[in-house]
Amino acid sequence: MKQDIKSRTTEQLQEEFSLLSLPRFRAGQVYAWLHQKGARSFEEMTNLPKDLRAQLDGRYYINRLEVERRLVSKVDGTEKYLLRLGDGNCIEAVLMEYHHGNTLCISTQVGCRMGCKFCASTLGGLVRNLTASEMLDEVYTAERVSGRTVGGVVLMGIGEPLDNFDNVVAFMTILSSKEGRNLSLRHLSLSTCGLVPEIERLAQYHFPLTLSISLHAPQDVTRRQIMPIANRYPLKELMAACERYFAETGRRISFEYALIVGQNDTPAHAKELAKLLGGKNCHINLIPVNEVKERAARRPQKAAVEAFRASLERAGLNATVRRELGSDIAAACGQLRRESARQTEQKEEL
Repeated sequence: MKQDIKSRTTEQLQEEFSLLSLPRFRAGQVYAWLHQKGARSFEEMTNLPKDLRAQLDGRYYINRLEVERRLVSKVDGTEKYLLRLGDGNCIEAVLMEYHHGNTLCISTQVGCRMGCKFCASTLGGLVRNLTASEMLDEVYTAERVSGRTVGGVVLMGIGEPLDNFDNVVAFMTILSSKEGRNLSLRHLSLSTCGLVPEIERLAQYHFPLTLSISLHAPQDVTRRQIMPIANRYPLKELMAACERYFAETGRRISFEYALIVGQNDTPAHAKELAKLLGGKNCHINLIPVNEVKERAARRPQKAAVEAFRASLERAGLNATVRRELGSDIAAACGQLRRESARQTEQKEEL
């Protein structure tokens, strides 16, 4: 069975080429073709001998994604992609333009098993993890299709990144390698619903990324209603893990807070959140929830969102409301994949 060459780090590829009695520099050439030049076949690697290309083709495959749908916002140029994997499953990625450059929000799993009550991505549960190469191809495909360079990456699309820990670490290692894409992890944000053991593991890598914790409630009772993961890891454990992460890495943590009408958006909730995070070196990213047809979560009015933010600011916390992009193309992750799945189901029933 052929192996996934694009998921290999440069060290792994050098080791495998050595076992194949191939010169070390050949591994560097192949790695550059994959991660700098975007080669989608071994035939494109024209500085490799023909017999070597045939040998590699017999042993490895080069993963590639196909663009099933591409939506471009007429409002702000945001691009949303429905990407089809080699096994027929679909994922989503969203390319957003900011004043500092282009940021791509990528998926890390096909589906999700975390079960957050406001999220479209978790409808249908987890299908499988993405490989490192599939995550890399989200970046490479977006650049190839859009003609724009991706300067930042957000792991906040479909899936829970820390539930796919090893593949995500390999993705970040390859993405940031000097021999490859060389994207600084200072321009990468990883969003997690709060898997405490994996937060502890991640801290040991000392990646200079931004860790974003999906908090969504200031106390356990409400958080358990919104996020099933809170039944496993209560806020006391999660906050302790965050403090240890900061102590180990020195990196400020960002807390995401999706505002949901009647559940976590009252002045009392704002006061509780200020008490929970007061004195911590952190940033709070307020997100008016994206309404999903299959979910009951409702979006608050702008005035209520601003009042919540102002309350946190008066308490001395750094809080901002996330800028919304791609509003005319439903840029929130999970919805396009869900629509595609429904269409497939309807066709199968006919």
